[in-house]
Amino acid sequence: MSAERRAMNAEIIDEFRANSGVVGGPFDGTPLLLLTTTGARSGELRTMPLTYRRDGDDRLVVFAANGGRPNHPGWLHNVLADPGVTVEVGDQRFAATAHIAEGPERDRLWFATLAVMPLLADFETRAGDRVIPVVVLVRSARPR
Repeated sequence: MSAERRAMNAEIIDEFRANSGVVGGPFDGTPLLLLTTTGARSGELRTMPLTYRRDGDDRLVVFAANGGRPNHPGWLHNVLADPGVTVEVGDQRFAATAHIAEGPERDRLWFATLAVMPLLADFETRAGDRVIPVVVLVRSARPR
């Protein structure tokens, strides 16, 4: 990730935390969460702002779209190495377990989300042959 993107993400994270999950500017009205993963190589905690949608009471869905780039985002690599994550939504912070949706579950979540987040279709087109992973975050009881 470029220094420019890191700086932009840091500003979004700061605004999110200062305003109980509300972020303005180009993200005004966009449902955002903060996903904290453990770096697969570094072991350091990494936090990323991501758009999401709810799928039931204890399930949130995020998309490894990476802006339509041809490669998966780094946070996905971290989730694959350690699915134990921390999620911040609004002023709530909780532990969750991440899993990659596949088959009919992925299709259901992907197409339902396209109906409310059409920008994902543009990312899918730009990603070329890369299938954008759909990641389900399930609230867990374990502390983080």
